[in-house]
Amino acid sequence: MNLLKKVLVSWVFAAVMANVANAQELSAVETAELGVETLLQTVVESKDMFLSDREAYFNRIEDVLNTFVDFTAVAEVVMSRYADSASDEQKQRFADILKTTLTRFYGASLVSYNGEELVFLPPSNPDADPRADTVVGMELQGDSPLRLQYQMFLNGNDEWKLKNLSLAGINLGRQYYTQFAALMSQHDNDIDVVLDNWR
Repeated sequence: MNLLKKVLVSWVFAAVMANVANAQELSAVETAELGVETLLQTVVESKDMFLSDREAYFNRIEDVLNTFVDFTAVAEVVMSRYADSASDEQKQRFADILKTTLTRFYGASLVSYNGEELVFLPPSNPDADPRADTVVGMELQGDSPLRLQYQMFLNGNDEWKLKNLSLAGINLGRQYYTQFAALMSQHDNDIDVVLDNWR
């Protein structure tokens, strides 16, 4: 096979593989479904640890969240208008802090889950740009239904990731922003001191 044929064959092979990869990519809804179903299964399997070894329980929750949450994007949502003045190091530090905060909040909120049915709600805007941020709504059925909303976005690798979460009507990004802004006001807009005092 001469060089030209080899090049053409390699291009065709690359194109085919790219199409296969694209076909395997998950949509925003599929990513959210997989993420939350894996999370709920992990809660069921690990909930005994919540009383006996809480740190191990939260570590398992965090492992799952890491697969579909972009904590750096979450940090930027929470920082909002302050994000432009934050360094990459500060954003990463805050992302790590929020990972711990969200893991504990979300993990504790779901510990009472006992296999209730999870229902995904129809999209509010089915004709929206397929690459635009997407809100995926779902509800855990039961005596006290729990409504969740995941705000998903496409990252630089064309992977859908979560960047904000509403749980039982509480928009965590907005709630944490209020806390962040209050701390910025208290500490003369010193981001490092704000991160030192984040609870």
